[in-house]
Amino acid sequence: MNIELAEFQLPDYGLPTVEPDVPADEYEVRLATVRSRMKQARLDALVIYGDREHFANLAYLTGYDPRFEEALCVVTRSGKPSLLVGNEGVGYAGLAPLAVNVVLHQSFSLLNQPRDRLVPLKRILRDAGITPGMRVGAVGWKYFSGSEAPHSKRASELPAWVLDAVKSAVPAGKVRNATALFMASDGVRAANSVHQLARFEFAGTVAGQMVRDAIFQLRPGLSEYDAVRQMRWPGMPLSCHLMLTAGERARVGLASPSSRPMQTGEPFTTAVGLWGALTARAGFLVEDASQLPLPIRDYFDRLVKPYFAAAATWYETIGIGVTGGELHAAVHAIIGDPFYGVALNPGHLIHLDEWLSSPVERGSTTPFVSGMAVQCDIIPATGTAYFTSNIEDGVALGDSTLRRQFARQYPEAWARICARRAFMQEALGIRLKPEVLPLSNLSGYLPPFLLAPGRAMRRVA
Repeated sequence: MNIELAEFQLPDYGLPTVEPDVPADEYEVRLATVRSRMKQARLDALVIYGDREHFANLAYLTGYDPRFEEALCVVTRSGKPSLLVGNEGVGYAGLAPLAVNVVLHQSFSLLNQPRDRLVPLKRILRDAGITPGMRVGAVGWKYFSGSEAPHSKRASELPAWVLDAVKSAVPAGKVRNATALFMASDGVRAANSVHQLARFEFAGTVAGQMVRDAIFQLRPGLSEYDAVRQMRWPGMPLSCHLMLTAGERARVGLASPSSRPMQTGEPFTTAVGLWGALTARAGFLVEDASQLPLPIRDYFDRLVKPYFAAAATWYETIGIGVTGGELHAAVHAIIGDPFYGVALNPGHLIHLDEWLSSPVERGSTTPFVSGMAVQCDIIPATGTAYFTSNIEDGVALGDSTLRRQFARQYPEAWARICARRAFMQEALGIRLKPEVLPLSNLSGYLPPFLLAPGRAMRRVA
């Protein structure tokens, strides 16, 4: 693959004027789908746990996300689900679009808040429809493979005191891990409706623009905090801590910004994650390779060119019916050498949470399907002075029916998607299948020398 650095006028794709909503009746459809999966799994009830960090399964089903507290949703085969919340969640739960019975359980409240109306959790579970002998699925945020834990279907990530109460409510019954029902590559959250994807496009547009605004205004002497201020975050909920660092702390990747001024020649990384989207970029704070330390002045040829070739191949390979194993093999055929240090899955499903699960692994026969939102997430961790290069954004996969729905119901978002596809194909030389829908205002754009952000990588014939 012939790769070069070229001057670009990155298109102004614009920002959304209206945030799409998931219609309230879609939550009823989700509930019905979950109940169908429960029946297939021979489960009589689900208890779906959530807290500030692990909110996505709960929010997907009910539209409610805990702000300070914990929460639990009890779903049985029929009837209205019960949503158990703490003191501060009672009012906020009124915004949930799914019809639920809101139940106060004060042990979900913050420490030292009132416990004057405390009812034992076991009694609340019984009132919510959990009865002795039931088969109950516990849904948190992680399921386990057979190699991770003995009796992995029984291993649960729920807090012990919650799990104990569930078990005590179903003597002679069974409680098992059912998180895969939501989060596996064939779980209910793996494929999305056009409305959910439109919301993800909204988030992808904003996250991409935030990173774009930051890297196009980098300069020596600017503090990390001041670089973040260029992002103009509009206040949308984050799916992970915002990252922006330069210098030695950039090499650890996950650190938050500081007041430290950035200097020419330093490594740099940044990432913004919003519900449904993440955009990340990394490179060096230089204008060209001559400003790099002498031992790594071949950074462009040694790392960036093969990395961009792998990323372009990722974009060109992914599509409906392609398996995770095929995508993994395509990337590793180019940068499988240990030097590149690509240890994590080169791509994963993304949702309200930044990492849902990943079908992308060696030998995976799991196919990508229409409605999936997928993150291009190929991270070289060289562990050397070459640092890394990074181009991370999301795409949606849509068959012809979904694409027609998108164009008809969300024309503004569809216009951005079409403009991104055109730029990636015509300017960057990345050939996309019709079903690949780029969601970020930086999709495909990789400037390796970050003090010259108008020069980026492209594939040429």
